[in-house]
Amino acid sequence: MTTPNMFIVYVGDAAAAARFYGDLFDMKPVFESPRFIAFDLGGGIQLAVWSGVQDRLSRDIPRTSELCLALPGGPEEIDELFRKWAGKGVEVVAKPYDEVFGRTFVVADPDGNLIRVAPVD
Repeated sequence: MTTPNMFIVYVGDAAAAARFYGDLFDMKPVFESPRFIAFDLGGGIQLAVWSGVQDRLSRDIPRTSELCLALPGGPEEIDELFRKWAGKGVEVVAKPYDEVFGRTFVVADPDGNLIRVAPVD
């Protein structure tokens, strides 16, 4: 069976986005070109930022997908990460709240792409 192995996030500036994601997730790129930068997520999976699609990138277009960081532990860990990221000045879309799957919050990258933090299922 074929399994997806890369998630690509459209951004306006690949280098700036790579700095944002690298800082947020404490990771370094494994591949860099002027408009495409990839990070290894482990298990053969990569996250890439790509600035080759500016004509399709606008903050006015609703974002219909999210990157999700699933954390082990309880609500305290999620609240602590929220405080850490908010302290970095990350754009907060939804402050921590309780959802059917547990404690969660949502932030956005500089291009408006959504990042959710939630508990491990």
